Amino acid sequence: MEALTKSVSDLSKSLYARMTDFEKELKKNPNTSSDTTQGITAEFSAFRSFAMQALTMLQQQVNFLAQTIDTMEMRGRRKILLLHGIPETKEEDTAGVVVRVVKEHLKLDLEVPDIKRCHRMGRSTQKPRPILFKLHNTALRDGIWFGKTSLKGTGITISEFLTKTRHNVFMAARDRFGVNQCWTKEGVIYVLDGQGSRHQVSSLVDLDDIGVPSEASRHMQGRPEQRIKQPGGSAAAVAKVIAPKTKRVARR
Repeated sequence: MEALTKSVSDLSKSLYARMTDFEKELKKNPNTSSDTTQGITAEFSAFRSFAMQALTMLQQQVNFLAQTIDTMEMRGRRKILLLHGIPETKEEDTAGVVVRVVKEHLKLDLEVPDIKRCHRMGRSTQKPRPILFKLHNTALRDGIWFGKTSLKGTGITISEFLTKTRHNVFMAARDRFGVNQCWTKEGVIYVLDGQGSRHQVSSLVDLDDIGVPSEASRHMQGRPEQRIKQPGGSAAAVAKVIAPKTKRVARR
């Protein structure tokens, strides 16, 4: 879908550039009568307007289709979470590891049968790979998600399994507004601007609409960020720890 969107955008730019060059050459041709030139120019302008409108509509339809597919994919990841910071061992029982962490730190009643799917994500590296686990029950998933603040100071973190598109937008938001100003909830990205207003974003255009935070707000955003692997798209993608909204607001 990203390739299709880029193709339409490139086609639009190429067509516009070619038509602009043709119009310039037409005006430079001294062998064409004034009436003929004006007629061709008018027809060309009408064609250019029609072509650009058609390409704009096509681009909008492609964007809508991409957003719809992304929403459906995120909905399929609703019960999935990623557990980071757990050392890897040979022949490990990843489901058992998740159960142990949840019981010890979150004090929740989780058993191995509650986990539908569980495995490490990405290729083996020197750093421990995140553990992806999918739960049968949505309420249990939410209990783990909202209880993740109990992991503070342990070196263990929990994040949502974002799609590649949302992951890229989330990373851009954190780079622009700061770690403590951005978080996700059920796959939705939220951003706090310099005035403390909350915005829901789904694209880079939405970030541009918020504006650029002031230098004062940047200095208030505080603590060093911790990077973690985010296998939302490629294994090389990187995400950062999601700071709880309540903590962010308290620090402001």
